[in-house]
Amino acid sequence: MVVDDHRLLAEALASALKLRGHRVLAAAAPAAGAAELVISRAPEVCLLGTAAPAAPGTFDPVVRIKRERPQVAVLVLGPVPDPRGIAAAFAAGACGYVRHDERIEGVERAIMKARAGEAAVAPQLLQGAFSELLNPAAQPDDEGQRLLQMLTPREVEVLVRVADGEDTRVIAAGMGIAPSTARTHVQRVLMKLGVGSRLEAAALAARTGLLDRAGARGAADGGPVL
Repeated sequence: MVVDDHRLLAEALASALKLRGHRVLAAAAPAAGAAELVISRAPEVCLLGTAAPAAPGTFDPVVRIKRERPQVAVLVLGPVPDPRGIAAAFAAGACGYVRHDERIEGVERAIMKARAGEAAVAPQLLQGAFSELLNPAAQPDDEGQRLLQMLTPREVEVLVRVADGEDTRVIAAGMGIAPSTARTHVQRVLMKLGVGSRLEAAALAARTGLLDRAGARGAADGGPVL
């Protein structure tokens, strides 16, 4: 059985497999109905197409198929995946992963392996996945974390108080410091954050999650930031 969101692709693949002697039970377009269709027809092998192998919930149909029809071998048909895509497919119960641009001979080999109870995934896909897992790409900068590291603990508390709408007098009283010292702290915070006003500082802190991180850091230190 071939199931894919793109009906033309599903029907073309089904036709190609029929020409090579395979009996294809059905070719259906809506992936949302894949589980029901496969469960009702119980094919030996199901080729399940997906456009986003790393997206949450993509392989929920595979989980249901394997729960209700464990004898059905499910091969995922999709784009070049990242390691999470391959891992998610196998974790859901798929027995293989075939690229959308694979030649029909490669698809047929995967089907044969699936029927034999073997894992069906191209060696180059596994090699690429293992390579990325062993040498992960650097994650994009976390702006909130970067900004938090620029501030001293006392400046972080000042920023939290600024975000709460406290003026210089209230900040000074709450921190037990002179108003002039509180004013200096505020100016240093604005300078380090590269903003021109308290309102901008509060907006930046909220947008980047800096306030949440500041609270987490205070809790990890055993109490409020002082």
